[in-house]
Amino acid sequence: MARGAPDRDVDEDALQVGEPGGAAAGLTGVAVSLRRSWEQMGIGRTVRTLPLLNQRAGFDCPGCAWPDPLAADGNRRKPAEFCENGAKAVAEEATTRRVGADFFARHSIAELAERTDYWLGQQGRLTQPMILRRGDDHYRPIDWDAAFDVIAAELAALGSPDQAAFYTSGRTSNEAAFLYQLMVRCFGTNNLPDCSNMCHESSGAALTETIGIGTGSVSLSDVEHADLVLVLGQNPGTNHPRMLSSLEKVKERGGRIVSVNPLPETGMRRFKNPQRLSGMVGQGTELADEFAQIRIGGDLALLNALTGLLVLADDAAPGTVLDREFIEAHTHGFAEFAERARQIDWAETERATGLGQRQIERIAHLLIDSERTVVCWAMGLTQHKQAVATIREVVNLMLLRGMIGKPGAGLCPVRGHSNVQGDRTMGIYEKMPESFLHALEREFGVTVPHEHGSDTVEVLHGMRDGRIRALVAMGGNFAAATPDTEATERALRGCALTVHVSTKLNRSHVVPGDTALILPTLGRTERDTQESGEQFVTVEDSMSVVHASRGRLRPASEQLLSEVAIISRLARRLLGAQHPVRWQQFERDYDVIRDHIARVVPGCEDYNERVRQPDGFVMPHPPRDSRTFPTETGRANFTVNVPEPIEVGEGRLLLQTLRSHDQYNTTIYGLSDRYRGIEDARRVVLVNEADIAALGFADGDLVDLVSEWTDGDRRAARFRIVSYPTARGCAAAYYPEANPLVPLGAVAEKSNTPVSKAVVVRLEAHVRQEAAPLRSAHESPARSH
Repeated sequence: MARGAPDRDVDEDALQVGEPGGAAAGLTGVAVSLRRSWEQMGIGRTVRTLPLLNQRAGFDCPGCAWPDPLAADGNRRKPAEFCENGAKAVAEEATTRRVGADFFARHSIAELAERTDYWLGQQGRLTQPMILRRGDDHYRPIDWDAAFDVIAAELAALGSPDQAAFYTSGRTSNEAAFLYQLMVRCFGTNNLPDCSNMCHESSGAALTETIGIGTGSVSLSDVEHADLVLVLGQNPGTNHPRMLSSLEKVKERGGRIVSVNPLPETGMRRFKNPQRLSGMVGQGTELADEFAQIRIGGDLALLNALTGLLVLADDAAPGTVLDREFIEAHTHGFAEFAERARQIDWAETERATGLGQRQIERIAHLLIDSERTVVCWAMGLTQHKQAVATIREVVNLMLLRGMIGKPGAGLCPVRGHSNVQGDRTMGIYEKMPESFLHALEREFGVTVPHEHGSDTVEVLHGMRDGRIRALVAMGGNFAAATPDTEATERALRGCALTVHVSTKLNRSHVVPGDTALILPTLGRTERDTQESGEQFVTVEDSMSVVHASRGRLRPASEQLLSEVAIISRLARRLLGAQHPVRWQQFERDYDVIRDHIARVVPGCEDYNERVRQPDGFVMPHPPRDSRTFPTETGRANFTVNVPEPIEVGEGRLLLQTLRSHDQYNTTIYGLSDRYRGIEDARRVVLVNEADIAALGFADGDLVDLVSEWTDGDRRAARFRIVSYPTARGCAAAYYPEANPLVPLGAVAEKSNTPVSKAVVVRLEAHVRQEAAPLRSAHESPARSH
């Protein structure tokens, strides 16, 4: 029987610290998956639901974007084609806990604002539309028609469509994303910020400039058949656990794996595959052959050294290291790049990276010996000031040996959300190309704006300055996902209107504008039945495979609408009955949407037919498919990327924000980060033992974290120091608790992504006060007018 929502909130003083886990997954992972599923769904619902996860006739995981095995590659899907955190994601969505009008009647907005993100998320599924009007203390029920009328009236009252922003989360389906951007552009703005602005925007910027397309160039089969896989700034064991199975196949085929990370992560040390008896009861598989414990921000210096070593090695034995044929036929700018690459300053490289010359040379020899190399990366590369330059250097490294457009080799930016890549393909982007906008206009007989809109950080600046007065969010948790929490919450409270389309209660709902609405929607796991019958939706994974997803569970409430239905009905209210787009037909039959997608979105021809194939279809990728590079030069571009050292003063540390093993993005599943040995609390800061001593503290001390920026300090109070083997001079803390420390002005060059992985902080002893109850990194006052 499922367990009810917890009444008590997190007690940070209950922290327990033990030894980090020795291996990822295994029998413990299976047990945790089942226990969490039973607690949220009950045994019967668990048995009906989990076997459908990531299956061809089932639904796509609402968690990460790691791809499924394809029959075309000779792979079969396992009966349990999911990981521990995928099971947790499904359990959270398919929970039997409910949040209805009675819940909001019992809890005022001021009370809910004092709760932690964990407590809010554990209350259950939202069941009916709710509204918080100016001056109200509680959300109250509102029917759907009235809700759409309120939203349309508020948006119409704005001085300009550009005073509104329309945010999108990666959980949104392709069909909903396509309609959403169409509605927004018909309304008259390109303000379409999304979660990608805060994660892989740097990857897209770097890849578009260098290879002509912003997505990765590998398939799942490529990864599994690589001779060498470099995993940079990524923790697969927590963030993409199914990737561990692919890395295990690399090792079984004799491949090598290099892990580059400021923290040792259990998942990269040893993996116990729960699909195998040896993984359940044996020792498992050692994964990383080389662990390079790099200092935060040192990745570009490391990559500079590696590319330099390859160029120098080929100088010493011409034609034996570099793929000269590929370079001459397919690349531009090699001579200028190579001249800079040869200039390795070993003293500066060792200072920036914390790595020794011998270890870097060992990694270079692995690269030289490998005929098929894949480089994977995630937020540890993308959320830095020089993130774009760093990823461009990754491309340089791969171009040197012709590792793009070659089986078993390529670039692999590992997306963190299940359809974030698909949303961008469907037009969720503030700077869509002219060709896409013209195609929309031709297809629907409308005129759309062509001026670029605002990304997430620009929207926050606009809200702060009063230029943006309304936010409509299709999924996600905007308040908790964005940086500079105090500034973000102040900006949201200054809006005339905030609207959140959501499945569960989250922080954003308790940071309302003058008028705030919560619109509950169907989840991935639930049946979507419309006038023409049962519908399915489509998603695109991290390796450009587009496939169907079919929910099977009865909806959590009869009052839920699908995302497509919400958008279609809102568009009719907002744009009027005479608008040339026939919105009602989209809600009736999603095939109609897909027919339009086929005529508008490049690579989606015959969309309805191809997504009905068992494994869907793969989006075109010219560099991968034919070594054609649609850049300005018509070739893959070598670039020169010079590291800029991060200045960290005396007595300061460089802090990165990260996930616990018991969370997914801003969704906190539980309080067990067992891979790091941390239980029952979240306000912890991981610091190297030597740094703790040098700063005059002791393991277990209570401190405030204070970040330093040009416009002043930011403080996150009451964190417990945990001695942990981080790189010297580096620290780590969970987000969203540490988000208040990330300045809104600290962004990556070119991509404008918040710099959440390199925050200069000092530790100050916490002064105990008899104050308001501890909240999860949200110190803003309760709603008042």
